Amino acid sequence: MKDNANENTIDPCLPGGLMPADQWTLPETSVRRSLKDAIRHALMQLQAGVSQAEESFENMDQLPELSTAQQRRLAPEPDYSHQALAIACALECARSEGSLSREVICLVAPPFSGLQQALAHFSEPFRSDNRENSVDALRVISPPDTLLLDDQAAREWWDNQDLSRPWVIPELADFWLRCLSGLALVKELFRRIANGDAGAGIVGSSSWCWQYWGHYIENAHMSPWTTAPMNSERLGVWFSHLAAGGSKSSITAKMTDNGLYVLPLVEPEEVPSGKDSNEHKESNKRKYSTFLRDLSATSRGNPGVALAIWQRSLRARPDEDARLDDADQKSQAQNLNADCWVVPLNRLSLPLMPQSKESVTGFVLHGLLLHNGLDAPSLESVTGVSAHELSMVLSRLKRAELVAFDQACQCWRVTAIGYPTARRHLQSWGFPVDQF
Repeated sequence: MKDNANENTIDPCLPGGLMPADQWTLPETSVRRSLKDAIRHALMQLQAGVSQAEESFENMDQLPELSTAQQRRLAPEPDYSHQALAIACALECARSEGSLSREVICLVAPPFSGLQQALAHFSEPFRSDNRENSVDALRVISPPDTLLLDDQAAREWWDNQDLSRPWVIPELADFWLRCLSGLALVKELFRRIANGDAGAGIVGSSSWCWQYWGHYIENAHMSPWTTAPMNSERLGVWFSHLAAGGSKSSITAKMTDNGLYVLPLVEPEEVPSGKDSNEHKESNKRKYSTFLRDLSATSRGNPGVALAIWQRSLRARPDEDARLDDADQKSQAQNLNADCWVVPLNRLSLPLMPQSKESVTGFVLHGLLLHNGLDAPSLESVTGVSAHELSMVLSRLKRAELVAFDQACQCWRVTAIGYPTARRHLQSWGFPVDQF
């Protein structure tokens, strides 16, 4: 079986497609790969040569961070409706190939992968430009107002949900709390799925939530699928797609310290039809940085984390704002030709864990990841940390950019930019971590 559901047709909204979760691996960073990349990079250097302009490259480290307008253009947040369509097409492809046959599909992904937001868009039908048939809408199952139910109340609640027609749960973490009376809803759901009483549906789950329930109901054998990890090539495809905003234009991103290219990606060996051969030759002579490979490793292939770091790493000239403010009077293609600059990862200011000799910080971070965010009373309930101490811990973590308060959901969440630090901290303290 292939590693993913749509490897042959790369969708820039979902590079790499979907794959069984047990086939997921970290982006390759082996010594062998590093040596191969180093040799390839050296050959490219020899082919390109070093021009006089490159020898006197002006260091760009002092350029300011992107303005709001620049970030919206160069590194915007993804359109999750497009990702939803890509997921739907990948699932259909997997079914047609026979690699996916379960009525209830479990999709598991690490935080900030966009899975929850994409699955929420399944509530509306959508159509692909290259598909004859539209993707039908699914009924979104939302959690009840209270999650503290006994087994009987949980059965009654699920009895009132219409599972006879296709349904979707965007985030399983919204249906439970880690306390004795907060488990009943999820237990009853999995009982119905195992018995074949749930009908056709999709269960989306954050990897931390699934790590808990995978041990709790290990005999259920749900065989979840996941999104493929973002290696350097997939990150380049995705970042280029986000910046293009649906057009065929591309941006040029270079390193601030040496001027090496990050984007656009190097062209394949064969010249694409309709592409000027001189332009193709020029693209293959560019000297490329290893930034995307390093970013892929730092983010563990997590798209949302990689995007957060990418947004922080980008720089642009101050006079870009004036040009962007007048974007409505200029063509989109002209706007997309502007260069941006990328700060090396080792020079970025990324969140650090506040020093502490107690594990209470870990309990708070672990609780937030297990439940994909919680309000303070719920967090107090699942961690056992007093309200007074909890407020101080959250305040300290907020100052360190490790957590933030989500106004839309009225809850605390771990930040994308702080997630790698939070995960390493939990692992070092012996907390169970997700597989991703």
